[in-house]
Amino acid sequence: MAHPAHSLSEQNSVGQETNWKSVLREEKQKEYFKQVVKFVEGERQQGKLIFPPNSQVFSALASTPLENVRVVIIGQDPYHGQGQAHGLCFSVQEGITPPPSLVNIFKELESDLGISRPDSGSLTGWAEQGVLLLNAVLTVQAHNAGSHAGKGWETFTDKVIEVVNDNLQSVVFLLWGSYAQKKGAFIDTQKHCVLKSPHPSPLSAHRGFFGSKHFSKANEYLVSKGREPIDWSKFKARTA
Repeated sequence: MAHPAHSLSEQNSVGQETNWKSVLREEKQKEYFKQVVKFVEGERQQGKLIFPPNSQVFSALASTPLENVRVVIIGQDPYHGQGQAHGLCFSVQEGITPPPSLVNIFKELESDLGISRPDSGSLTGWAEQGVLLLNAVLTVQAHNAGSHAGKGWETFTDKVIEVVNDNLQSVVFLLWGSYAQKKGAFIDTQKHCVLKSPHPSPLSAHRGFFGSKHFSKANEYLVSKGREPIDWSKFKARTA
């Protein structure tokens, strides 16, 4: 089996802004991180189909420099269907049909701000504006949801959230569902805004995700703190 152009361990430092790289350097030297990288590379070398590809595992950090973070959305697990995951939670690659949770996000966005559903499921334009789209687990085996949970990614992404919490001011954390809410339980609400709702999944969206108005509330908070609001209508990357 041919090796990818860059191994996952090499991708740790490829494409990332210096700020993330410097604040996470020590974390990446820890044994648990080396083990999860080794695990993922071992899975690929065995011929298993793992999403997203190596070059996109850390796309959330590469797309949203630490100093630019204004909003954090926490997901759980990458999409496990072919061609969907590209390293940004809830987002899918261009040309891929939006999954049900993303469809519900678009429905709430239209209800809240009157923004029509886009023809693309890519949220790269949000990431480029400072929306950190962070999954708790950064890889998954094809068609096997949760297959890389408990391998160490959660510890690493806890550290990412801790870095934002400790180093920045006036960030909006959108915690959708009990999993995200538990993961963000330590966020300092004196420094940041934490908005909670049920998950946008079809199983729970009707319990309070719909009508939560998190997109307008996030912008109201940012403006109140003298920060630029997010243009939630810009979904695609600037180069797209």
